[in-house]
Amino acid sequence: PKTNVMFLKTHKTASSTVLNIMFRFVERYNLTVALPAGQLVHLGYPKTFLAHFVEEFQAIGQNYNIMCNHLRFNPSEVQKVMAANTFYISILRNPIPLLESSYVYYKGDVPAFRTSKDVNEYLASPMKYYHPADYKQNIYARNIMWFDFGYDNNAEDNKKYIQAVLKEVEQNFHLILITDYFDESMILLKHTLCWDLDDVVYFKLNSRSQDTVQTLTPESKERIKAWCSLDWKLYLHFNQSFWRRIEETIGLKELEKEVKHLQTRQKELMETCLSDQEAVGKDHIKNKALLPYQSGATNILGYNLKEDLDNRTLRTCQKMVIPELQYMSYLYAVQHP
Repeated sequence: PKTNVMFLKTHKTASSTVLNIMFRFVERYNLTVALPAGQLVHLGYPKTFLAHFVEEFQAIGQNYNIMCNHLRFNPSEVQKVMAANTFYISILRNPIPLLESSYVYYKGDVPAFRTSKDVNEYLASPMKYYHPADYKQNIYARNIMWFDFGYDNNAEDNKKYIQAVLKEVEQNFHLILITDYFDESMILLKHTLCWDLDDVVYFKLNSRSQDTVQTLTPESKERIKAWCSLDWKLYLHFNQSFWRRIEETIGLKELEKEVKHLQTRQKELMETCLSDQEAVGKDHIKNKALLPYQSGATNILGYNLKEDLDNRTLRTCQKMVIPELQYMSYLYAVQHP
């Protein structure tokens, strides 16, 4: 298995679920993870990443195996932290559901979202609400993935510029996963990194209850493609290369078989671990230590574990459901006592 991996965690793309997969892998192989210095949540985000944003970078140098917290990508600085043979991956999501998710999640924090009634009103005339002067607070309101990859999310949509960026992203990353095909992405990840099925099995983390989802009008969906045209082109490009990669390496028939295996294994684990067999709303999470961070108008779901699990099963199950912030503080305690 490849044990040196840099995962660029993008926003509102199921990246918290991937983070959990990475953290469990760290523990399984007793690896070192690049955690944010000073017990912060992000590696300096939204500032462009610098090596000293990593806890104990001075002492550990290039001996980190895994990097997976939110950061704004900066290849030369990441290379100071990660070994030369590191495998670089990230994940992209269709900008249409992505923007709606951002809107609800960051409604209270983002000036452009705050004053509009709902997501459709915002999209009807985004420039009424979006002031480039507030661009630092407004990054979630336009081309957020482009920004996470280290580029200017207010750049002009110019063909030559976009081609240059796509080429650069292809050079910097060995694999780009697609949120909208998450199970297929996990199978591709497993093959590419030579990992086991249990390394990529997951429970959805940081997802929200259906009743907080706002319905986009057909006009709004079209407007997102224009308003977030940089993200839209990034997504279209890598969605194509994703399927090409699958056909070249796994084949669609084999993929379908392996996705079924993954889903069966996930179901088994849910039956073993969970008292409700599914995610529950924040008010129904019994163990407050397993309560995920709540943001904006969302109701971020979590899990209840079965009582009386034996110790080994309990440990496995806890790791599947532990929210990102709690998992991070646990890894801090282990790695930087």
